[in-house]
Amino acid sequence: MTEAPASPRPYVRPLTERVEPAGPVGALEAIAETPVDFDGARAAIVCHPHPLYGGTMENKVVTVTARALQEAGIATIRFNFRGVGASAGTFDDGRGETDDALAIADFASLRWPGARQLVAGFSFGAFVAFQLANRRPVERLITIAPPVRRFNFGELPIPTVPWTVIQGDKDELVDLESVRAWTATARPTPTLVVIEGAEHFFHGKLNELRTAVLAILGAAPSGQ
Repeated sequence: MTEAPASPRPYVRPLTERVEPAGPVGALEAIAETPVDFDGARAAIVCHPHPLYGGTMENKVVTVTARALQEAGIATIRFNFRGVGASAGTFDDGRGETDDALAIADFASLRWPGARQLVAGFSFGAFVAFQLANRRPVERLITIAPPVRRFNFGELPIPTVPWTVIQGDKDELVDLESVRAWTATARPTPTLVVIEGAEHFFHGKLNELRTAVLAILGAAPSGQ
């Protein structure tokens, strides 16, 4: 007799705290979320898309990515870059925003002492996450729709940590073939996950994105 597959465990909302870590040019608006079953092992920094084009920590790709991380038992912190929402400062073309991410990583080390860190980013946030992974010891890097033609990824060192790129094949802003060519020449080479039918903001494909992040982490989806 074949056993029925186990039902997914129900989704339980994490402990959510609005916090204001100190950044290089003033306080940064952030949301720290700790799963109810958090074991203290891992915490993730999640970076949002371009501030000048409406990117914030409330972006759907960012929140879905954070939820997937939480479902895998990982604490998360997502935050607004300088000049976004209540975060102090003004846009700095990726330089200052990387410094902001470093400050958030420092805060996460204090908030979840001893936790190994992961970093994820979407679009412009992928560029910042990529730089953070080169400047801090992180366990894993996830870059979603990295804008390889708009920012100088190729001039930066390749992170040596386990790294996955998630890309939609219908992305109207980030060309799949450019991403494919870039990842193919990177050493070490990242894993490229292509989501069929997904455009830049993953409209109608957010559940596929969530499933992809969970698969990277070796976790199964929880119940809705």
